[in-house]
Formats: sequence, structure tokens, C-alpha cells
Amino acid sequence: MSKLRFKVVEEAFDRKAIPVEIPEERPEAYYAKYVFNRKKMFEYLPKDTYCALVDAIDNKRALPREVADSVADGMKRWAIDNGARHYTHWFHPLTDGTAEKHDAFVEHDGKGGMVETFSGKLLVQQEPDASSFPNGGIRNTFEARGYSAWDISSPAFILDKTLCIPTIFISYTGESLDYKTPLLRALNAVDNAATAVARYFDPEVRHVNSYLGWEQEYFLVDESLYSARPDLVLTGRTLMGHESAKNQQLEDHYFGAIPSRVEAFMLELELEAHKLGIPVKTRHNEVAPNQFELAPIFEETNLANDHNLLLMSLMGEVARRHNFRVLLHEKPFSGINGSGKHNNWSLGTDKGVLLFAPGKTPMQNLQFLTFIANVMAAVYNHNALLKASISSATNAHRLGANEAPPAIISIFLGSQINEILNKLENSDTNDLLTFGAKKGLKLDIDQIPELLIDNTDRNRTSPFAFTGNRFEFRAVGSSANCASAMIALNAAVARQLMEFKVKVDARLAAGNDLTHALLAEIKELISYSRAIHFDGNGYSDEWKAEAAQRGLDCETSVPKIFDAYLRPSSVDMFKQTGVFSELELQARNEVKWEMYTKKIQIEARVLGDLAVNHVIPVAIRYQSVLTDNVFKLKTLFPNEKGDKLAQLDLDTIERMSAHMATIMEEVKKMVNARKEANKIESEREKAIAYHDNVVPPMDIIRYHIDKLELMVDDEMWPLPKYRELLFIR
Repeated sequence: MSKLRFKVVEEAFDRKAIPVEIPEERPEAYYAKYVFNRKKMFEYLPKDTYCALVDAIDNKRALPREVADSVADGMKRWAIDNGARHYTHWFHPLTDGTAEKHDAFVEHDGKGGMVETFSGKLLVQQEPDASSFPNGGIRNTFEARGYSAWDISSPAFILDKTLCIPTIFISYTGESLDYKTPLLRALNAVDNAATAVARYFDPEVRHVNSYLGWEQEYFLVDESLYSARPDLVLTGRTLMGHESAKNQQLEDHYFGAIPSRVEAFMLELELEAHKLGIPVKTRHNEVAPNQFELAPIFEETNLANDHNLLLMSLMGEVARRHNFRVLLHEKPFSGINGSGKHNNWSLGTDKGVLLFAPGKTPMQNLQFLTFIANVMAAVYNHNALLKASISSATNAHRLGANEAPPAIISIFLGSQINEILNKLENSDTNDLLTFGAKKGLKLDIDQIPELLIDNTDRNRTSPFAFTGNRFEFRAVGSSANCASAMIALNAAVARQLMEFKVKVDARLAAGNDLTHALLAEIKELISYSRAIHFDGNGYSDEWKAEAAQRGLDCETSVPKIFDAYLRPSSVDMFKQTGVFSELELQARNEVKWEMYTKKIQIEARVLGDLAVNHVIPVAIRYQSVLTDNVFKLKTLFPNEKGDKLAQLDLDTIERMSAHMATIMEEVKKMVNARKEANKIESEREKAIAYHDNVVPPMDIIRYHIDKLELMVDDEMWPLPKYRELLFIR
């Protein structure tokens, strides 16, 4: 194994950047080349079909079945013209990945041959096996039927010669078995609720859209080095490994020059992403060595989420062509930054007005305050749920460490916005805010300074920060499906806006004018949700104590964090917004607990194997070398001198023996804890047992293996070390 390590290190050192063929055209010429967007629809569909499809998309209506055959024929012709041979319904099961089953465009022609065809029925609906995907007990093995149905709001695309049709995935009895179905429900709920409130300010608003801009962080590791680390291959993270003497302490990697191999990978990834209509724009080195980030232009949330999932898949394919492996695990390496996927979220009307941006008139600014206050209240009401929406076995390693936000949800607003809210909350008058020119904001309230609209500080310790005209949900993990966080956030805000409108309408019915009614409710919300606002250091122990005093959820056990989904307030909120039924919530929590258990279980098994079959044998072999040296020293030199010269080796042998004994003892504890946990029938209690009884021995095992790594001869150590994984690129 040690020979393998040095072989792969040599291979990694010898790698050169792979040449990338750059198109002669500018990006606008090939952007969305493989997307059935409106331009392609207009070209391949009859005019009446095109108009019917666009009308259904724009007005969020169901597509008439009689139009589906015509759409399918045009889509098939476009796909075949672009080299496609198969089609698939592309959906998002509860695995955080995507799923697809490929079928060819062929049917019998009745004459012993084949004909290429694609019907509206095949476009609109198919029947995957629902029992073979995580379902939380909704589907048994003998109750296999499920349905995938076309999502017309997300355009079809061609990937590797296959026409991919974005779809939802539901059970035979109608429960959602995916992320897209509840996401679409949540987006519909926030559209309806926000539109109703936005019409206080502009009666002509027809829709409010939710927008998402994700920031995808990731690590790149040379493929040979990756293959020599069984823990990386099987779990996505290093289960052992002492910190490199140099890691990120010099702060020289962030925004540094991009290594040539990495830049070639990034270039090809950008080209492929643009062809698939993914509007990637920004790329740079991140804080940790071999860590990078990619970010797109903001899009409508459903489409943005589809694009993120597609991009994660694309990253893996392109990386292999450049002899890399992409690590999307939230914490692949101990002691340095983990990877997140900041979700920049905003709301905007169909008339182009951003609801989290100040305006130029008093009513526009009142609208801004209305939506800011309602978001604060929604996050306060459901802070435990929002934490649950981003929690996982993998993200638990990241939260609260190395510049990741803590496992306590709070909102950062910045001092200037906070001053405005404080003054409004405590004001006896109903003064409106008056904004000046684009660069500044002035208030008709005494003692409040000019506010620079873009001058919002960035608190890297905040999990949910206001950053200008949007909120940045920073707690989302790099491997996650953004839909999980977006479902909870949009649904919570929708429910809060529904309640807000009822209260404002009641004030209007009582004779209040609109301005006074809105301001009165805004002031109530600011006071009510004050506890969720925190602009300080989220890493401090003082904040943890203060957050608990404020009544914020401070639970750190992931299996228990998931309980927030089944709290009466969450169940009611999801029911009222039409996002989840109670049965769906129960089923999803079963899946979450089961997935948590399985991920820890896999890590424990891998760690046990590496400890017993890789690390301990090498340590014993090195002990034998030291023992032989002790014998030779005592033979060669007189008693007292021989004892003195051999003492260093004897101390090392003794310390190694202590580490190995502890490792073996903790492996035994870990295995027994796993066996006992596996007997538990309740998925929740089993997950808690894994968290409480299996994880602690794993941490102890790692500590002692890392100590051995510093003691064993470097030439004998079998696994690529951190300095090799992180600095060979």
C-alpha cells in the first residue's frame, strides 16, 4: 500500500493541464445550444402549439393534453437533429441527486422494422418504480407504482445524446417522493401570498417570483491520489489524516492565481454549462487549499435548482476528463474550511420590482420594509425548521467551524438597516422613509443617517444574512439539493405573508388607511421577531448562551434537529400552504433519519477496516523496525550507554502501543454500538443511537490514528497525506 501511495503521488506530480478546445464563436452563439428553450420551441412547434405552451408556462397553467402530442413531436425532431437517440424523465428523488431511465425513440412499425416516435403521453407521464427510491414507507416493495410528470416550467435539455425532461415524481396515491414537487408547491404558495401583499403597492402585479443564486463550493483532488484513499472513495471525506504543516493559515489561496490544471477544468466546465443553459459567471480559488467556487447569474428558483443539480453531475464528468475528482462533501478535510452552497434568495414581481430592495418613493420603501419584516418573522417562527432543512450527517461536520455559520439560525441585517427598524419600531409617528438618489437613502426621521443602499456589511458567521437586495442563506451544504432549504424558506414566508394580509385587511376594515395599517403591522412584526436578529460573532460561546435565552433552537444533534419538521407549527404551516401533508412530512423524516444512519454506518465500517487492516499492521511493522534497532543498540553498546541510546525508540514503541491499544478498544466499542443500534426498529431512535454512541468512538479512533501518522516512518505510511491531497494540483 505504501508503494501505491508513492506511485500515485508521482503520477499526480507529472500531470499537465489538459488542452481545452475553445469555440471560435462568442458565448452568446452557443449558449443554451442543447436546451429546448423558447427560441427552439418557436422554430420546431406549430404556432398555435407554441402559443399554448408559452401561455401555460407564463400563467402557471396546466398544458392541455391535446397539445402534448404536438409538443412531443417538435421536441423529438429537435432532439434528433442534435444527435439524441434516447429520452428520459429526469427527476430529483430523496437522495440529494438525480434519477433517470433512458428509452430509445423507437417502436415497432408493424412491418418487422422500427420507427422513431415520441408521443405526448410519453412526454407528459411515465411510471418509475416508486418502491426502489427512498419513500419513508409510503410505498412497499409490492406497491411499486409511481408517476413522473413533466414540469413545463423547466426546459428540456440534451445531455450525452439523451433528451432529458425535467419532471416531478409522486406515488400512486399522490404523495410527493421528490424535491421538485414540494418546491413547486412552495413557490406557488409564496407567489400567491406575496402577490396579494404586493398589490397593496401596485394593484397590477400578477405574479411574484422567487429567485435563487447559488454559490457552489468544492474541492478538487487528483484522481490517482483520490483512488488511493478508500475513505474518500466510499464516504466523500477523509476519516483520518493529520493536518498539513501548511494549510490555509497564510490566507494565500483565496482569490489567488488559479492553477493551470484547475483553470483548464474550469474552462471546459463553463463551456459545457453554457451549452446547457446554465449561466455560470464567477470562478475563483476559495480559502482552503485545492478549494474553489463557481457561481451563476440568479435565476427563477425552480430552474436555478435544476441547473445546480445538473451542474454537480457535470462537474464530476468534466473533472474525470482532467484527471481530477470533485469533492462535494461539506467537510472532506479536517482542520480547514468546509464547503457550502450559499443560497442567495430574493423575491421580485412580474413587473421587475425586487421586493427586498429600497425604492425611490415612500410607498416603495414601505413595501421594502413590509417584506423585510415578514421575512424576519417567518425565520423567527421557523428557525428550527430552517435549520432542519439544511442539516445532514455531512453538513454537521461543517457548521460552526472554520468560517461556516453556526448551527443556530439568526438574521444579520447590518447596522444601518437595524437603525431604521429600531427607529420605526420605537417611533410614535408614522413617518415614511424617503430615499434619495440611487446611491443613498435619507430618512424623514430625526437622528438617522443617510443609508448607502449597497453598503451592507457581510457577517461570515451569520447563517442568514441580508446582503443588499436579497438574503444569503449561508448554512446550506455543498452537496445538498437547494430545494430542501428553498421549500422551507418559501413556504414559511408564504404562510407569514398570508397571516400579515389577514391582519392588515382587518385594520382596513376597521377604518384605518393603508399606510397606517401597514406601518402598525410592520412595527408589531419588528418587535415580535427581535430575537432572531443578531449582527455579532456567531462563533462565540456567548452567542450560544444568548441564543438559548432568546428562545432560539440550539439543538446540535442532527437526528433531533429533524424533529422540527413534525412540530405542530411546521405541520400546520406546510398544510396551510399546501406544500406537504402530515403523511408526507412523516415519510420524509423517516428518510432523513434512515439516510443519517446509513451514512454514519458506512463511515464507521470504512474507518474500522482502515484502522484494523491498514493502519495497525503498518504501525506494528514500524514497531518491529524500532524493536530491532533497540536490540542492536543494546548489543553494540555497553549496558548504560545502550539503554540510553535505545530509550528514544523504546518511548516511541510504548507510545505507539498505547495509541494502537486505544484504537483497537474504540473500534470494538464502535462495532458493538453499531450492532446494538441496528436492533432498534424506530428510525429516529436508531439515528440518535448512531449519533450518541457510534460517532464518539470514531472521533477517538481518528485522533489516535493521526498521532500514529506523525510517528510511523513516512515511507511506510500507506495513505496519501494531507500535504499531498491538498497541495498537488
